[in-house]
Amino acid sequence: MKTNSLILAAVLGTLALSSGTLLAQRGMGRGMGGGMGGGMGGGMGMGGVQVPADNPITPEKVELGKQLYFDGRLAKDGTISCNSCHNLKAGGADNKAVSTGVGGAQGTRNSPTVWNSAFHNAQFWDGRAPSLEEQAKGPLVNPIEMAMPNLDAVVARVKAIPEYVSQFEKVFGKNSLNIDNIAKAIATYERTLISTNSKFDNFRFADKNALNSEERAGFQAFRQVGCMECHMGPDFSGPPPLARGAGFYQKFPRFPDSPLVANYKLLEDGGRYSVTKQENDRHVYRVPTLRNVKETAPYFHNGSVATLEKTVRVCSTSWFWCGC
Repeated sequence: MKTNSLILAAVLGTLALSSGTLLAQRGMGRGMGGGMGGGMGGGMGMGGVQVPADNPITPEKVELGKQLYFDGRLAKDGTISCNSCHNLKAGGADNKAVSTGVGGAQGTRNSPTVWNSAFHNAQFWDGRAPSLEEQAKGPLVNPIEMAMPNLDAVVARVKAIPEYVSQFEKVFGKNSLNIDNIAKAIATYERTLISTNSKFDNFRFADKNALNSEERAGFQAFRQVGCMECHMGPDFSGPPPLARGAGFYQKFPRFPDSPLVANYKLLEDGGRYSVTKQENDRHVYRVPTLRNVKETAPYFHNGSVATLEKTVRVCSTSWFWCGC
């Protein structure tokens, strides 16, 4: 069952329109903190990033979190940082099927982009972390990621660096260097990683003439074939706002008999079932954002699909079984 080439081209064109300006990458992340508060803007139509009351954003905390984000010393052997798997210059991912951790260990899931992760109220493909703060702790002690033996060892490693001790006192107060505040600093920096002002944003929220006729036809096809059943909302990842920890999930694939499902081994991962142990959560995943999607290949939870064209073909059969 082949995807109609005209509709395929139209949908691909629409996905390309979702790429926006990467604010922190262009130097804005460092200075955005002062006036953000609970309604930190994400650009035209993006709404506000919800900032936890117990972790307000300040420029000093953003800078501390940025240093921790890029610091390989948080890993067991000093070789892996947050940026290793969520490279800000590679769309916030690493452009590998699965990431490589300490000692060359291989993960089992594709690294999701960190850009715009502040708009997700549940983190990881299976939604097991209810916040960016909780997500930040996981890779530190994951044996196939940064592989520290425990969170106390992470704290001890950071405390051994005098510059960090001084910075934590300035940001959080005396005797404040603990794992919760390490995670808060990293999460605060990640909340500044927002892409905005894409061509699609300009069309949707400001200038109806921003798209040419071919691009408008692509958006119409994107809606008609059902892409927006999952990829809705300002971040193309679900309806906002959701309660803390409440991710927007969908079963994938919906039609497992598609030959492409077997070809790309899409049923080998249990998805959210690994967290809840509920049978109805088997092969259920948090819907990923489509912002900057052309920069974050390969695709799907296992990184098995190399190009956007193939990704759209897989969705057209394994999700809708429409062959459109």
